[in-house]
Amino acid sequence: MRYTTDEKKEVNITETTEGLLLKADSFNPTHIFECGQAFNFHIEDDGSYTAVFLDKIVNLLETDAGALIRNISIEDFYEYFYDYFDLGTDYSQIKADIADNDILKTASEYGDGIRILNQENFETIISFIISQNSGITRIKNSIRILSERYGKYIGEYKGRPYYSFPRPEDLAHLDHAELREYVRVGYRDKSIVGTSQMILDGHLDWEMDQKLATKDLQKKLMELPGIGPKVADCILLFTYHRRETFPVDVWIKRVMETLFIGHEVPKKLVDNYAREYFGDNAGYVQQYLFYYGREEKIGKKNPRET
Repeated sequence: MRYTTDEKKEVNITETTEGLLLKADSFNPTHIFECGQAFNFHIEDDGSYTAVFLDKIVNLLETDAGALIRNISIEDFYEYFYDYFDLGTDYSQIKADIADNDILKTASEYGDGIRILNQENFETIISFIISQNSGITRIKNSIRILSERYGKYIGEYKGRPYYSFPRPEDLAHLDHAELREYVRVGYRDKSIVGTSQMILDGHLDWEMDQKLATKDLQKKLMELPGIGPKVADCILLFTYHRRETFPVDVWIKRVMETLFIGHEVPKKLVDNYAREYFGDNAGYVQQYLFYYGREEKIGKKNPRET
């Protein structure tokens, strides 16, 4: 399932011979795909980004005239990608709301083109289970192999085949060893199979779960194998549209300790600080700080870290 809005605001998008040209505030494909929120994409030789969402292959290229969106129709744009790219949210207002803090103003300007994607629920859950204690390249490779092996072929773009992300029924009865050997997910194999089985059995109900308070939904997500507070918060932020959520990973912890708190603290205290001071904008702040902190290596301790 995916988050959708009933009403869609007018956006400046036109059909051209090269694709759809979107002129939108706070929209840069590099910022969007490089801020740690998604893994199912490929960077082309021309610097564009090709991603798969709900069996649709979309390509985005930043140009001087705006973002060129290729390989989808205008109908698909409004049906699928308007909500996916969170185009109903006024990011100018969000940045204005946090601009009274110099650090947040700098971070939001640095990642000016970030938009928080509204991603498909099951793919997001499995992707962030895979993401634990792993680098971006390895995560992307595991998701690609998982899709190629257990998803369905949906088409080719720029000479590269693309596959849909598998569904719960595709993964629920797999042998753990098969996942570990072919998809290279390590110890996460059992969590992937167990979570898929629980979801197939009805542990999550999209419509009913949307009515739960964020803390209650977090607890429900953490009942799934392999999901702790950080992964649950990522799922809440990137698929349930709970924008008050502030996932805390190693980069965010260091950035918060360096720029706001001033000394090392447990992850839980970082989370508490963020929720208290950033409020309903915590999720947006998290993305700005994550991108800014990682790209500028703020708080980096080991020169070999990436």
